[in-house]
Amino acid sequence: RLPVRRRPKVAILATGDELVMPGTAPGPGQIVYSNGYALHALARSEGAETVDLGVAADTLEATTAGIRHARETGADLLLTTGGASVGDHDLVQPALNAEGISMSFWKIAMRPGKPMMHGHLGGMRVIGLPGNPVSSYVCGFLFAVPLIRALSGRTVIHHRRERAVLGRAVGANDMREDYLRARLEIRDDGTLIALPVNHQDSSLLANLAAAQALLVRPPFAPKAESGAPCEVLRLPA
Repeated sequence: RLPVRRRPKVAILATGDELVMPGTAPGPGQIVYSNGYALHALARSEGAETVDLGVAADTLEATTAGIRHARETGADLLLTTGGASVGDHDLVQPALNAEGISMSFWKIAMRPGKPMMHGHLGGMRVIGLPGNPVSSYVCGFLFAVPLIRALSGRTVIHHRRERAVLGRAVGANDMREDYLRARLEIRDDGTLIALPVNHQDSSLLANLAAAQALLVRPPFAPKAESGAPCEVLRLPA
């Protein structure tokens, strides 16, 4: 006899009139949709079953319908991407409120990913991710992956931090904890070197794809020179 646990079901809902599918030429004000593909891969790599809810238009009715669909599928976790801030078209929180969410938090002191939210709709957990591709992936990695592991019955759920040294200088940090995309190198003596990529903008997927780790910079960390100790979280290969 072996103990077993049902695979968690993760529903993924994107929002935004500006999104077009890969293979479609974006028009003025449009971008190619990528977040859902990354989140599906991330969830499946942790053993979850995923449900694609597509892209909801920027209306309260469409966003609410997507959330209701997630509940109808019996999802254990709903991941939304986009619409998490306070603009006229950021409708995820109003839609969740209309459905009666018990909100745990909204906005966190980290970069990238400040407007992230978490709550419960009955037995379904909800994580509202930012719309910027890098922010969406980093927050999914840091918050959704441990939750999926917990729902899977694992006892070790958190990512392990590794000690490294900086391969180049980094500036002082503000009140938010930074997760810098970084490449990793290993010296002949076994020392792990973290090299932050040149541009950290949360829209730059190519720099995320080139990174092997997130370099963690605590709030109010002072400027650090090359060779200073640091901590990293390895990204999925």
